[in-house]
Amino acid sequence: MINESALLESKSLRHGVLGRTDVLDRVKALSLLPDGMHVTTAMVAAYFEVTVKTLESVVEDHREELVSNGYQVLTGTPLALFKRASGIQSRSKALALFSRRAVLNVAMLLRDSEVARQVRVYLLDMEYLARTQPVDNFVHTDTVSLDDRIDQRITHILGKTVVPMFNALIETSGEHRKELVALRAGVQRIERRLHQHHTRLQRLEGVRDDRPTVGVMDAMNGRTFEHHIAKLLRRDGCTDVTVLGGHGDRGIDVSGLTADGRRLVVQCKRFAPYLNITSPDMQKFVGAAKVLHSAQVALFVATCPFTAEALSIAAETGITVVHRGLLEQWSAGEPLEILE
Repeated sequence: MINESALLESKSLRHGVLGRTDVLDRVKALSLLPDGMHVTTAMVAAYFEVTVKTLESVVEDHREELVSNGYQVLTGTPLALFKRASGIQSRSKALALFSRRAVLNVAMLLRDSEVARQVRVYLLDMEYLARTQPVDNFVHTDTVSLDDRIDQRITHILGKTVVPMFNALIETSGEHRKELVALRAGVQRIERRLHQHHTRLQRLEGVRDDRPTVGVMDAMNGRTFEHHIAKLLRRDGCTDVTVLGGHGDRGIDVSGLTADGRRLVVQCKRFAPYLNITSPDMQKFVGAAKVLHSAQVALFVATCPFTAEALSIAAETGITVVHRGLLEQWSAGEPLEILE
């Protein structure tokens, strides 16, 4: 079993367990910025109950490792865009941001934090259990399997019935639109938690999950990202899938046919999560998809949010928006409804 001292000293051992960011919330609630993905230096220091100066010292000593796991410092235009998107009110000319993965990385570097020590202990216990417990002899196998099946069924009902019902109500409602949107968001949060619970159970039972998360996709270049989307389309039964990105693509990146023979085109945008897909971006794709390519199914896939106006145009013109959250689910194995 990996011991705590080895984890503090070995970068390679730390890298091997960085995917288990769920342990952070098991030890202590980690508050996130409004974008749902990042925390500031002060927030990380508060989580680990250390001073900002202590945390800054860790960053200084291990900057390269932390940057590779999502730590970044925003300045200039990226900072202005992030402030606007997240609603942060600050006159600072620079803002250091940590991803959840970077926060877990910090937990494996902070020696004098009791919270960090608890995270390491919990992390090592989970890793030991996953490595040593055979699937056939896993404790409470029948109970876990039953709970897992129930969770999957509830997730399916939420995703295929309840959320679409809210979508339809929101489209036709005026007076209660905000309340319905809030209720839908709550249902989607439950759906995501059940899906995450199912994934954790798979890991505990020794099932490897090599599918890229959106965080991994952030590190891809544009071409690699396009090929990843093409791979997802083929996985879900699409045929004649071709990556066209580059000069002469006539405004689309991937083309193909759905499993039932409908003409399919895709626009892929691997943007930083603090940016947005805007109205002009959507209008350009509508023209390419509907006019130039006569597509029956058109997907706009992005690793960042869409503005309200862009979403409105998509809804009016029949474009299927695959935003960051939906992309995470799709990559994890949940097929897009439009492709079924």
